Amino acid sequence: MSVQQRKERERAERERLIVATARELAEQQGWDAVTTRRLAERIEYSQPVLYSHFRGKREIIGAVALEGATEMALAVRTAAAAADGPRGRVAALAHAYLDFAQRNPAVYDAMFHLDGGLAFAHEDTPEPLKDAFAALLESLGEVAGDGVHPGLFTEVFWAALHGLATLTRAGRLPPEHTEGRVELLVDRLAVT
Repeated sequence: MSVQQRKERERAERERLIVATARELAEQQGWDAVTTRRLAERIEYSQPVLYSHFRGKREIIGAVALEGATEMALAVRTAAAAADGPRGRVAALAHAYLDFAQRNPAVYDAMFHLDGGLAFAHEDTPEPLKDAFAALLESLGEVAGDGVHPGLFTEVFWAALHGLATLTRAGRLPPEHTEGRVELLVDRLAVT
C-alpha cells in the first residue's frame, strides 16, 4: 500500500469516526449537544483536524443524513422484499419507515428536520437521498392506481408517513394506534 493510499484510508476512517460519534452523541443527548469542540474531545483529535473533514456542524448533519438515507432505503427494501403481494409490501414499507424513524430519532432529524445543506428533489440531490426515495417508489409505484403518477403518489404517501412519524414522536398521536393508522393509510391510499 502506498503512502497516499494509507493517508486516504486513514482520512476515510477519521471521517467515519466523526460521523459515528456525532450520531451517537445526537442520539444520546440531542443535536444541540453536538459541537465541534465536543466531537474533537470525544474522537481525540484537534478541532482543526475535524474542520479538515467538515466545515462545521451543518456538514456533519448532512453526512449523518446521507448515512441515514442509505440505512432507511435498506430497511424499506428488506421489509418490502419479505412481504407478499402489493398490499403486503406497502404495509411492510410503512412499518419499516416508521420503525426507522422511531429507533433513530436524531438521524431522522438530520434527514428531515435539520439543515444539513442537502438538496432534495433537485438535479444535485445526493445519490443516497435519491436512492431512499427510489426505495419507496419501488413498492408504492405499483399501487398508485390508474392515471396517478407513481412519483407523485410516492411523495404523498411519504408525506403521510413523515407526518405519522413526526406527530407520534412529538406525543401528539398515541403510539398504540400506529398499526391502525398504517392499515388505514394502506387501505385508503394504496389501490391494489
